[in-house]
Amino acid sequence: MAKRDYYEVLGVKRDASEEDIKKAYRKLAMKHHPDRNQGENAKVAEAKFKEINEANAILSDKEKRAAYDQYGHAGVDPNMRGGGGGAEGFGGFGDAFGDIFGDIFGGGRRGGGGRQVYRGNDLSYAMEITLEEAASGKDSQIRVPSWDECSNCHGSGAKPGTQATTCNTCQGHGQVQMRQGFFAVQQPCPSCKGTGKYIPDPCNVCMGVGKIKNNKTLEVKIPAGIDDGMRIRSTGNGEPGTNGGPPGDLFIEIRLKKHDIFERDDDDLHCTVPISMITAALGGEIEVPTLSGKAAIDIPEGTQFGKQFRLRGKGIKGVRSSMPGDLYCHISIETPVKLTEHQRKLLKELDESLKKGGSKHQPSGDSWTDKLKKFFA
Repeated sequence: MAKRDYYEVLGVKRDASEEDIKKAYRKLAMKHHPDRNQGENAKVAEAKFKEINEANAILSDKEKRAAYDQYGHAGVDPNMRGGGGGAEGFGGFGDAFGDIFGDIFGGGRRGGGGRQVYRGNDLSYAMEITLEEAASGKDSQIRVPSWDECSNCHGSGAKPGTQATTCNTCQGHGQVQMRQGFFAVQQPCPSCKGTGKYIPDPCNVCMGVGKIKNNKTLEVKIPAGIDDGMRIRSTGNGEPGTNGGPPGDLFIEIRLKKHDIFERDDDDLHCTVPISMITAALGGEIEVPTLSGKAAIDIPEGTQFGKQFRLRGKGIKGVRSSMPGDLYCHISIETPVKLTEHQRKLLKELDESLKKGGSKHQPSGDSWTDKLKKFFA
């Protein structure tokens, strides 16, 4: 079974700080610790706890994290560091030692003929979707770069009728040794960029690269409940590797368009509902929008500005949630504008009548008056 992305395991972004990684690890480790999960959940908790510890061990180490960011799981897998029987019979110590410094100085793992094999770069793609699409999910198509073999030189990089020669700098190994004090460190050959070959007469179509950049269409499935900033990983659809190295991945970052009515907060939705001051004073039933249609709210008599009504289950069911969130309707009382003289007269009469009634018509009047007296005392 393929390993999950370590950033996904800890629930952090790829640019997360060391402190963010530490906090996420502590939170998850407390939740899934075997001592806190007994009975039927023990095995599941133990597996998650191991997965969390493995992810933290890589991402909390700067060098391991850098290798993981560049090469993925292959960059931190000890099984990818060469086989048995190493230098002086120390079980591959020499190869592992060289690989560590290879990572520091930009190297990759070794391929055929001693040449360095490099994983391709990851690509990112920003996809903008509506709130409705995020809630229900969708199937979409995107156009991304692809690299096809050059039909003119058939991938050799050399002009038809010519061929590449062995690089004189590295003698075809694709690497050169660099002295770092006591150590001799291998790094990609600066002349042939690690290919081990020199092309005296490059193909005039691909300019010696051997590949032509095109575009391809990918089918992308957007899961229901996805949120702004989340990413979908498309394995192997990044840039191609070098010397037969694996391609990078494509990361599709989701961006939610601003909605005319709703604002999303995790799985909950919020909206502002304007009502007239008459409805606020007398009460009544009003209709409010939801993502699944209309809903009714009973406005009680004497409703004040800012009153909040909660509609359970009318939010969004997140990708990791078992139940949908709620919809919060915030009441905004509208003051009438462009009044006629008759309407002004009626409101003045109403105001005078309310004043005669004293504080019973003003729920916040007395407390406000008391605060003013203390302020000016």
